[in-house]
Formats: sequence, C-alpha cells, structure tokens
Amino acid sequence: MKAGLPIATGVIEGACRHLIKDRMDITGARWSLMGAEAVLRLRSLYVSGDWQEYWPFHLKQEHKRNHLSLYKDGLPLMKRLIQARCSITAPPTLPIPL
Repeated sequence: MKAGLPIATGVIEGACRHLIKDRMDITGARWSLMGAEAVLRLRSLYVSGDWQEYWPFHLKQEHKRNHLSLYKDGLPLMKRLIQARCSITAPPTLPIPL
C-alpha cells in the first residue's frame, strides 16, 4: 500500500474477463482445451500490441514445422514407391512420419 500499488484482485479479474470470458463465453461456442489455449494466446498477443512483432516469427516457425522438418530426407512414400518399382523383392517397410 505504501508504494501505491493495487492490492485488490479487481485488476486481475478485469483482465480475465477482458481476455478470456468475452471470447470463450460466446453463445453456442464449444472449445477443446487445445483450441481455447491457442485462441487465448493469439488474443493476448493482439491485445498486448505484440501481434506485428510476433506474426513474422510465427510464419517462420510454421514453415520449419510444415516443410523443412517433414521433407528434409525427401518424401518417404515416394521413396517406397520407387523402391517397389525398381526392386524384384518386396520393398523394406519404412515408417511414415505423421
């Protein structure tokens, strides 16, 4: 109290209502835990003013996750098809990453 800082929970409760309840409590909306968490993370970035800084980073990470890591060793299914066509014996079973 001497420092003039709020000691009540009103500020936190207001932030929870603003960030969470207003978005999650829409009539007819159904949220999975993962979906709700993803939306709330994006909402908090937008409300805090960090969206413009975050979005280029997100696009780079998405590209790495969706393209670079999946295809760094080529296309596993394509490799199996080529091996099957070029081999007399059955091709070896290769795990296909999900």
